[in-house]
Amino acid sequence: MAVEVQNPPEQGIAPLLKGIVNDMGDLLKHQLTFAQAEIRTDLRKTGQASRLLLCGIGTVALGCVVLVFMAVHLLHWLTLPAGADPAGLPLWSCYAIVGFLITATGAAIAVAGKKKFDSFNPLPDETAKTLKENLQWMTNSK
Repeated sequence: MAVEVQNPPEQGIAPLLKGIVNDMGDLLKHQLTFAQAEIRTDLRKTGQASRLLLCGIGTVALGCVVLVFMAVHLLHWLTLPAGADPAGLPLWSCYAIVGFLITATGAAIAVAGKKKFDSFNPLPDETAKTLKENLQWMTNSK
């Protein structure tokens, strides 16, 4: 028993072109959705790194303010007559210790923020790569 295979009716070029255009439109929609998701992720990472970096910079600034007060007290202490300050540890050295600790902490936080920034690229790299591949495919398919 033989089974006859019917050939589908030949389609014109217009439906084929319409299908290609629809497929390209769908591809572009998916690319845009992918780009939006990638940009959202990168913006979230950028926000986290920015907050960390700003916190570090603020802490360093606070440490610098304390160090300025230390310098004022050091100048005052240097101009005192001998034996006038009965304290075992001069006030300026207390400011220096606290100021250096705050500055070191702020610097560590700022370095952590910088490393977080360096760990990713805020541009949508995957989307750009995929678009480039799609363009190459479309130009080579001719």
